[in-house]
Amino acid sequence: MVGKVSVSMLSRRLLRNLDFTTIATVSLLIVISLIIIGSATHVNTPSDDRYWYVQRQGIFALVNVIIIFFMLNFDYKILEKFAPTLYGINLVMLLAVTFVGHSALGAQRWIQIGPISLQPSEFSKLIMIIALADLLNKKQGRLYSFKEIIPILLYVGIPFLLVLKQPDLGTALVFLAILFGMIFVAGIRTKHLMIIFGSGLAFMPIFWHFLKDYQKMRLTVFMDPNVDPLGSGYHIIQSKIAIGSGMLFGKGLFSGTQSQLNFLPENHTDFIFAVIGEELGFIGAVFILLLYFILLYRGIKIAGSARDNFGTLLATGITSMLAFHLLVNVGMTAGIMPVTGIPLPLMSYGVSALTTNMISVGILLNIYMRRQKIMF
Repeated sequence: MVGKVSVSMLSRRLLRNLDFTTIATVSLLIVISLIIIGSATHVNTPSDDRYWYVQRQGIFALVNVIIIFFMLNFDYKILEKFAPTLYGINLVMLLAVTFVGHSALGAQRWIQIGPISLQPSEFSKLIMIIALADLLNKKQGRLYSFKEIIPILLYVGIPFLLVLKQPDLGTALVFLAILFGMIFVAGIRTKHLMIIFGSGLAFMPIFWHFLKDYQKMRLTVFMDPNVDPLGSGYHIIQSKIAIGSGMLFGKGLFSGTQSQLNFLPENHTDFIFAVIGEELGFIGAVFILLLYFILLYRGIKIAGSARDNFGTLLATGITSMLAFHLLVNVGMTAGIMPVTGIPLPLMSYGVSALTTNMISVGILLNIYMRRQKIMF
């Protein structure tokens, strides 16, 4: 009886420590996401149901909410125990894509499980954050020489190369963003960080020769979309037209011509921000960006208030991932970043991406909820 009362008291005290600002921000983003997905897809669905995409995304959003509430019952420190195992599972998943994965849009990135297509590279981001947080935590205070740093680079480099082979350059770049964010917070010396960054830039000409033809073309049309206006440059051109035509207040939901008339490709996934710009205008786009700013700000605050170094590193990795996704996706739709296929967090349609992002938010909530040890 006493045990049950203690657990109940513990649960209530932990629940009072929840970050309700983050919960409200994420909830609002998901609701807006469902509305925009509905607007973008109601005239182009794979079934007779005009809102098939919305229903599917909504169902998985609810499933993920249940998963998050389940996760909150366990201390995030348990992830540290399973980090090496998760890293091994990550490698197996990425290798499985090579042998049993199926291709779409010129890349082999998906595994079919019944009616659901899963993208292991999406889940690999979060697994990499957990595994790297564990490794950096064990090396705390020892990142003062390349003897300690090189094993970390190799640790991230193996899954990085497996993802790059699919090919999925966008996700591979996310790995680098996560790595740089986490090793910076872990205490790497600035000169070592600059040497790593400079070495990466020096290898860019060599790296160019390993890119696929369509990837090279994407970088080329980034500089001048009119080089291939009906091919690789088409996405960028139509996206900029959509955002520009929205002007200040937008054309209204379900009224965007570029999206509704299917001029804008991938309007419910990679280019959903262009739909926001066209239908909600500059005001709507700024409001969405403000919500993301709040989410990233809370991520930074959670990293700073974590009770231990492992929690700080976890929160840093998740915030770095979300920030990079936001920067690249919005920049891509506005024509100031190359097209890489990186979705907008919590907004773009996609089961794998939604699950990864919501579980990431669940971990942030867990870290914040346990920022202070509960004493009785």
